[in-house]
Amino acid sequence: MKILMVCLGNICRSPLAEGILQHKANKNNLNIEVDSAGTAAYHAGNLPDERSIEVANKYGIDLTNQRARQFGITDFQEFDVIYVMDAKNYNNILKLASTREDEQKVKLILNEIEPNSNSSVPDPYYGGKDGFENVYQMLDIASDKIISQLI
Repeated sequence: MKILMVCLGNICRSPLAEGILQHKANKNNLNIEVDSAGTAAYHAGNLPDERSIEVANKYGIDLTNQRARQFGITDFQEFDVIYVMDAKNYNNILKLASTREDEQKVKLILNEIEPNSNSSVPDPYYGGKDGFENVYQMLDIASDKIISQLI
């Protein structure tokens, strides 16, 4: 199974989501490949934000092998599920879908915890360190739920 995590710039939320879910999949010996992308190309080729790297390291997860990239239409064929961090990026991804099958792959990640809540993972980029910790905790809970459905 291949899962893609998506946010705006692919340096804060989606790299954390990728790292957390891949870490949990590996711990559970699940054959899952996780990647991440952004709807914008602002940071293409860059490492995740140092604050994302720092909070992930705190929990034993290394994000330094990741590089930001922009979401592409071919991602619909590459991935089985596309988890998006917030409503704006969710809508932007849906606009790129060309089939109903593509649309059905796209989900808001926090709906895994609170079905149909359509809640967004807040962008911690302009916030303080607590923002990154809070985002980590949300994504950790959502990743536990995703893993429990795959076991």
